[in-house]
Amino acid sequence: MRIVTFNVQNLRLRRREGRMRFDGARDHDVPDDTTPEAIALDLADRRLTAAVLARADADMICLQEVFNLVTLEFFHDHLLRHAGGHSYPHRICLPGNDGGGRDLAVLSRRPLEDVRSHAELTPEMLGLPAPDGIRADTPIFRRDCLRFRVGELTLFHCHFKAPWPDLERAWPVRRMEALAVRKLVEHEFATDPGAHWMILGDLNEPSDIANAVPAIAPLLPPFAVDLLARMPSAERWTYYNAQDDHYACPDAVLASPALAQRWRDVVPRVLRAGLDRAAHRATETRLTDVGAHRPHASDHAAIVVDLDGLELG
Repeated sequence: MRIVTFNVQNLRLRRREGRMRFDGARDHDVPDDTTPEAIALDLADRRLTAAVLARADADMICLQEVFNLVTLEFFHDHLLRHAGGHSYPHRICLPGNDGGGRDLAVLSRRPLEDVRSHAELTPEMLGLPAPDGIRADTPIFRRDCLRFRVGELTLFHCHFKAPWPDLERAWPVRRMEALAVRKLVEHEFATDPGAHWMILGDLNEPSDIANAVPAIAPLLPPFAVDLLARMPSAERWTYYNAQDDHYACPDAVLASPALAQRWRDVVPRVLRAGLDRAAHRATETRLTDVGAHRPHASDHAAIVVDLDGLELG
């Protein structure tokens, strides 16, 4: 079974001039992305997003920053299927807590079982102390933790609080999210040390701050195994910010100890063919239409994990 996680940078469908049109892969934080000319590149971005996913040819795709199910369905039917002929009959995108609608989505060739959103989960429900300035009845997850099962594998698909605009204020929020995911995993698998589960998605942990204690430490070894740590250190980056030429690794694939032991030789692959050509650390040949900055598939790269022999039920 092949699994992909990919932050697709604001995949949104809007009606403009009587037609349904995609927003591009932009956050309006780079000056060039705020001009009228930038709109002309939006569809090219999304064709590249689809091309990256077609190249991955995954059985299951976990996406972050999809605005709603209508967007997901339109992207699947009008771009992804035409990019590589791939079809994903099982598609979900549940509303989360991001006011802008950046939700978690899943495309799968296999049926998804026991799907659960945790968008309404609060600190008091889990017995967690709320960070200063946050009420105990406020939702824990800034987006969601989407839990589902495919055969013998259970996935916890997440998108945690970003470290900006205030790094220090974001840390306790992200720590609370990590503690909540750990409690959810422990509640389900405390008596099953042989369980196969994964925590994956954009955990938004800064990877370039010296001597900082990770907010996501509750999810790191020995609790779970960081599969990206199996890659050479120079290759452990999945994000490029064109505004300040910044590389980072906010994306994660954390495996249960039993899963990591069973697939002890599995090393994730990072697909950077859709990133800006200005990201010079990437040695992959870019997709044809990728520009110096835009068009591009996203400011994130996709991560691919192959679990051969996984029992799918």
